[in-house]
Amino acid sequence: MMSHTIAIRRETKSRWERRSPVTPELAQQLVSQSDLEVLVQSSARRVFLDKEYIRAGAQVTADLDEASVILGVKEVPPESLLPGKAYVFFSHVIKGQTYNMPMLAKILELGCTLIDYEKICDESGRRLIFFGRFAGLAGMIDSLWALGSRLEAEGIATPLSAIEPTHTYASLEDAKAAVRTAGERIVADGLPRELLPLVIGVAGYGNVARGVREILTELPIRETTPEDLTVQAGDPSPHCLYQTTFREEHLVEPRSPDHVFELQDYYRNPERYRSTFDRFLPHLTVLMNCNYWDERYPRLVTKKSLRGIFTGDSQPRLRVIGDLGCDVEGAVECTLKCTEPSDPVYVYDPEKGTVRSGVEGRGPVVLAVDILPAELPREASEEFSVTLAHFLPALARADYSVPFKQLDLPSELLGGVIAHRGQLTPDYQYLEAHLAAAGGE
Repeated sequence: MMSHTIAIRRETKSRWERRSPVTPELAQQLVSQSDLEVLVQSSARRVFLDKEYIRAGAQVTADLDEASVILGVKEVPPESLLPGKAYVFFSHVIKGQTYNMPMLAKILELGCTLIDYEKICDESGRRLIFFGRFAGLAGMIDSLWALGSRLEAEGIATPLSAIEPTHTYASLEDAKAAVRTAGERIVADGLPRELLPLVIGVAGYGNVARGVREILTELPIRETTPEDLTVQAGDPSPHCLYQTTFREEHLVEPRSPDHVFELQDYYRNPERYRSTFDRFLPHLTVLMNCNYWDERYPRLVTKKSLRGIFTGDSQPRLRVIGDLGCDVEGAVECTLKCTEPSDPVYVYDPEKGTVRSGVEGRGPVVLAVDILPAELPREASEEFSVTLAHFLPALARADYSVPFKQLDLPSELLGGVIAHRGQLTPDYQYLEAHLAAAGGE
């Protein structure tokens, strides 16, 4: 086995996945400045060509047996895992996701090490390596396209109908230019009066929401507060869109009248709180869900609340839900399935509880693409590799044959080690129950 060798695997989960955790530019730095060997599994789909890696000094090959550390973006199919290797990718197992328990079981069976980018954090628990901004960028562009398409299907013409899905643009700048042009037309020509005020609500304020707001700055936006949404507006302008940000204190309240909202208490004891978001939902044209969610927390949007909004013959204001968290029946309960860029949206029928592909039908359009950053593969890979670069020498030089307590990795990386030498590490022992429930043991 070569010493200090890392490998980049080809992505196989989806035909839309073209990202790479290591760009040719970073590969060249690793080879020339860090004295590392870089193997790249040949791929005709990857946004960077094989020849770019060859020019960078990497070795392009189909066989990754010589590498001790194999990096990817998305999950590795169980049948593709190699025994004894250290893998680094977004594993999507930390919530006990049933669909990935067979993969985790195979990792344990083969004596592998698994490091999850999602759990590489600083001492304050803040994630250090992520694609979140690009999920927000692509998700907002796609949601604007969905809104324009939905309104067009209703017979309402707007400048938004000229916006296309993110993946159709050659670059992020081209996509932003298209949004900017639509915004200029809104300023010049205005929006139809029946849409006023056109309100975009953003639930969250982290990296995903940052990407959402970055796209919204290309439009004529007026900021408003959540509280103002529930107050009767005087005369909303047709020459702008209204945007508001929802923080935790807008989404929930304590169940007990004896308690007041306190953010850290909510994080520690979410069962003490209940959702209050129903008061805001009818006032939104578009809802962008940018929040992390697990089953301990109240839902943002429930099927019940949507039934209430869509009861009657009139058209509710709500047209689009961009669920960038993309948890099936999670924070947005009407997210019944995840989608791909080729068929990114469906309409949820609140009365029947069913979904129908496209933008037509009674109910909100739901955007639920779970690989949104893949719609901007080049820029997303470039930014991701910059944040990953700092950790690669340590990843490559670590001795993965030693017990976990002796594993010489920076503390940030150690926190992301879910399994080592075929055993769950102490912080992730809780996954044993999920493996058992899924038949993985």
